[in-house]
Amino acid sequence: MAKKRVSRRKFLVRGALGTVGVLALGTYVFRGSIRRVIAKKLNSADAPYMGDTSTPLIWFEITDDNQIILYSPKVEMGQGTFTGLAQLAAEELEVDVSQIKVVHAPSATGNMDGFATGGSTSISALWVPLRELAATMREMLLIKAAEKWKVDRDKIRFSEGSFYLGENTMTFAEVTNGVSEWEIPDTPELKPTSEMKWVGKPVPRVDLKDKVFGAPIFGMDASLPNMLFGSVVRPSKIGSTFKNATFSEAEKMPGVIKIVLEKDFVGVVAKSYQEAENAKLAIEVEWETGEDWNTSAIKSMLTVGKGKPFTIQKEGDVEDVFESTEVIVSEYWSPIGAHAQLEPNGALAHVEEDKATIYMSTQVVKITRDEIADRLGKDKNQVNIVPTFLGGGFGRRLHTPNGIQAALMSKAVGRPVKCFFSRKEEFQNDTFRPPTHHVLKARLNDIGAIEAFEHNVSSGDVAFGSPMVPSIAEPILGADLGAWRGGMVQYGAIPNYQAVSWRIKLPFATSWWRSLGLLANTFAIESFMDELAVKTGKDPAQFRLEHIQKDDRGDRLSSVIKAVVEKSNYKDAVVKERAMGFAASTDASTPCAQVVEVSITDEEIKVHKVFCAMDPGLVVNPDQVRAQCEGAIIMGMSAALFEKMEVEKGELTPTIYGPYQMALMKHAPKEIDITLLQGSETPGAVGEPPLGPIGAAIANAVFRLTGKRLREMPLQHYLNS
Repeated sequence: MAKKRVSRRKFLVRGALGTVGVLALGTYVFRGSIRRVIAKKLNSADAPYMGDTSTPLIWFEITDDNQIILYSPKVEMGQGTFTGLAQLAAEELEVDVSQIKVVHAPSATGNMDGFATGGSTSISALWVPLRELAATMREMLLIKAAEKWKVDRDKIRFSEGSFYLGENTMTFAEVTNGVSEWEIPDTPELKPTSEMKWVGKPVPRVDLKDKVFGAPIFGMDASLPNMLFGSVVRPSKIGSTFKNATFSEAEKMPGVIKIVLEKDFVGVVAKSYQEAENAKLAIEVEWETGEDWNTSAIKSMLTVGKGKPFTIQKEGDVEDVFESTEVIVSEYWSPIGAHAQLEPNGALAHVEEDKATIYMSTQVVKITRDEIADRLGKDKNQVNIVPTFLGGGFGRRLHTPNGIQAALMSKAVGRPVKCFFSRKEEFQNDTFRPPTHHVLKARLNDIGAIEAFEHNVSSGDVAFGSPMVPSIAEPILGADLGAWRGGMVQYGAIPNYQAVSWRIKLPFATSWWRSLGLLANTFAIESFMDELAVKTGKDPAQFRLEHIQKDDRGDRLSSVIKAVVEKSNYKDAVVKERAMGFAASTDASTPCAQVVEVSITDEEIKVHKVFCAMDPGLVVNPDQVRAQCEGAIIMGMSAALFEKMEVEKGELTPTIYGPYQMALMKHAPKEIDITLLQGSETPGAVGEPPLGPIGAAIANAVFRLTGKRLREMPLQHYLNS
């Protein structure tokens, strides 16, 4: 780190700094094997932190009572990120975790992650940068303490947020008193993991109290004096483009302050939420719409063989083997999925002459700030995004243009305006998980080993079209990296294998959904692997172990498979009307294997137990990681068993909870057993990998109970069809 001098005010109040790393992908359109090299790297790499790490001064604040505020560039949406970050900071600051308060960093601090919050990277991406910043800040304070005591820094001890020199004590807060300039030294050597006292411990959640007592911490809780309410007219039909609106009647309705007509939307600003909603119904909107799509038409266009194929993985010569021998072929499908998070999207905006402040639940602080600044015609530094806790994210808030609408309405009336989606609007205007179609092929040799294996997946876009992904990535990669996540063959000991992605452009918005393509791709691949194991008469877990390559990645996958088999006492048989199903996946270099125990009563699939073994590398907070596993398993169960969006007469449906069936408390397994392994010395992905195996594991158990191979999710829907 370069040495800098800054005022004490900037140290305590935070300066508006912000240099964001930019990933330059280049402009050359790669083909064939080079594309596959890039795809392989993306499949295993963690996203780096892409924010300002030049100074601790925009990350930490020392308060008068010797507390330390950590301004997090990662948002908290229930995954426990704030707790893990507090543990990392406490290690290098040499303080108790209780001394650290973690809050969201407003964009005005300059502390923003250009990558955003997603991809299960919050802890892994900040594992080194945050510890370096904390260690550097400790060194800054130590230097100042030595200056005040007029002694060599090496004579000073530090512990629990204080410095000690003989009988003398000086707290971190006391060190800051009277200091006008700070020197940023070189980063000292970081602690080895063997000396860490907080990392690896089950520290209680730092945000637990606020959530238990219902503190107003979510976007929907935001409030400002003199606040008005906004409501935007949103289309019910997919593919609709706003043309114009007639609103003379709406202007006369009670409570209406102003009808705001923009080039791409019309909205109402009123004194109350209900008055804004009532007036919205009186606005006549002209939409340019496409055809009246239905589910069968969507499913028909989403077929392997249609669209453009991209080979994302290739080893050996699959085509040659398939041409000369008998091939086993199977097909699998997954439906459109909604995010269905509890808190709908919305924002509270206050646009003034020289600045704009927006309070909102968003995973993309920097992108949202830049988009709003551009639309308002303001400098980026004049727009301050204040992130709130998220009432569910799952990728839904990786693009939040609704902030623009709230900002424009606030600008139009000169007062703060709060505008949120209704539940119906949230369902119909979601950025959905795309439906998929899979064709899998394999050839078994004479001794029951796989000689050749191919996975074809047809899917709508996930990453392409997102503001997070540069447009140049599309011609470089060809295949959508989100759609094929989890779609590569993880069994490297198979001599010939390949994965092919068929890209289809769907007529409605599809994008990031928790774990991206992992759930659907693993459902198809692991169900097919189970089919092949049954054909050979081999134990399904052992069959997989025989096809895993012996390298670091393969060894870690083998370890989680062996661990879950041992812990669950896995049996490939029906015992007392219950059966076990097995599946495994590797996502973002984190292998995960699961065994489920299932029964069928009154034509209903019941999951009694789930055993999960996962190797996320170094575990910062075991309780937090186990909670993430449990949450991902329940969410995956819900999607695999029940969740399904339909398209009727050009509209996505259902539009409320209930008809959009999700797992309830009664569907939850009575036991979820988590085994954590550590095959790496650094933290890896946690939040999404456990979502992968659950759908296939349930389907494989159902096959043992019924003899029926369920090839389409949601499984409960197709059990008796």
